[in-house]
Amino acid sequence: MILFSLCSLLASLFVLVTGGKLPEPEVKIEVIHKPFMCHRKSKNGDMLLVHYEGFLESNGTMFHSSRKHGDKNPVWLTLGIREVLKGWDKGLQNMCTGERRKLTVPPSLAYGKEGKGKIPPGSTLIFDIELMEIRNGPRSHESFRDMDLNDDWNLRSVKEYLKKEFEKHGYSPNDTHHEVMVDDIFKNEDEDKDGFISAREFTYQHDEL
Repeated sequence: MILFSLCSLLASLFVLVTGGKLPEPEVKIEVIHKPFMCHRKSKNGDMLLVHYEGFLESNGTMFHSSRKHGDKNPVWLTLGIREVLKGWDKGLQNMCTGERRKLTVPPSLAYGKEGKGKIPPGSTLIFDIELMEIRNGPRSHESFRDMDLNDDWNLRSVKEYLKKEFEKHGYSPNDTHHEVMVDDIFKNEDEDKDGFISAREFTYQHDEL
């Protein structure tokens, strides 16, 4: 009882000294394999293609494997936009194509007190993740340059770019999906309504994204 009270007192003092916030638990990262050559490292906004296996730390039970379950294909994710667990957003930074990591993710950066499906509440999770490919994300400067066909740092030629992309994926040249998409893009991204989308407007992360 005395020991418990002392721990509680120390925790309260720490919260008081640090302004009321406890430090967020960290992801434990163990590099299992790293390629000799690394031409590019992952960063927020990148699209990553990964294979992974997930385990409960408590008893080692596997709850999912991209290689064994579902269609057995690797999965795409966009890093740093809360599309995946917070533990992944933290643990997959600065990773090379071909690199394999073991992430130990505390509950607060996984499924928390609620749990999910096969994952009990308050579970620490272990992930074995292999990065297969890195691509420019939808909000990167590199993607902007790909779409900027006139090379003038203003997206006025989005319609032509999207039309080519749609045709590349088998759509008819007369298909109008890209026109609907262009209208939606300009409605949301052209902040000053000047008919162009600047690099700043394109790469800025809007609240709704």
